[in-house]
Amino acid sequence: MMEKIAAVLIAAHVFADFLLQTDALVRHKDRPAFLMLHGVIHAAASYFMLQAWACWQAPAYVFAVHTLTDLGKQRSGSDGAAVFVVDQIVHVATLAALAWIMVRFSWMPAFDGVGYAPLIVAAGFVACVRGAGFLVAKVAGRLIVENGIALEGLRNGGKMIGQLERCIIFLFIFIDQPMAIGFLFAAKSILRFEEAKQQKLAEYILIGTLLSFSLAIAIASAARWAAGL
Repeated sequence: MMEKIAAVLIAAHVFADFLLQTDALVRHKDRPAFLMLHGVIHAAASYFMLQAWACWQAPAYVFAVHTLTDLGKQRSGSDGAAVFVVDQIVHVATLAALAWIMVRFSWMPAFDGVGYAPLIVAAGFVACVRGAGFLVAKVAGRLIVENGIALEGLRNGGKMIGQLERCIIFLFIFIDQPMAIGFLFAAKSILRFEEAKQQKLAEYILIGTLLSFSLAIAIASAARWAAGL
């Protein structure tokens, strides 16, 4: 089934991009060696998760296309939220295309590896808790700079709160209790009551919260659907 192959490829991308990519790789990706190492990590993740040991074409495709896509992102000279979104859309689209090619040309007609559902759920969790955080951070960072917002609190406190709330939302979606997300939102609103008295800070928190919640709900729902294929 093409959909399962695409889901596995996207799961491998999530692990390689948001779990296996170190800060050093991110900082030095403008150097060819680091850029190619990142491509190798993606190719290896795809190869091991597909479990089609004779299919060398898939990891070769992932290495070449992912490296070229990241090179294009580097050449653009921008690293804002819009670039991040476009970059991820391109990666997912190329992986979906690879899944179609693998089925069309019988490189791998169907996924018959072990542990499909756990792999998809784990990747969904990483994308929800960690991956979504990169987009939220980019949007929040721009708001802080453009509006001169001064934040007071624990270092990385907002980041940790965001990760925890997306973790809880992921759990609520998978135990089929989406209504509980409303109580989570209400609880956070009560705890942020004092900050809501400052308009700029209140709007900043509201935008970040709604974006974080929306991404978590969308990713968790997609992961639950894919795990059931």
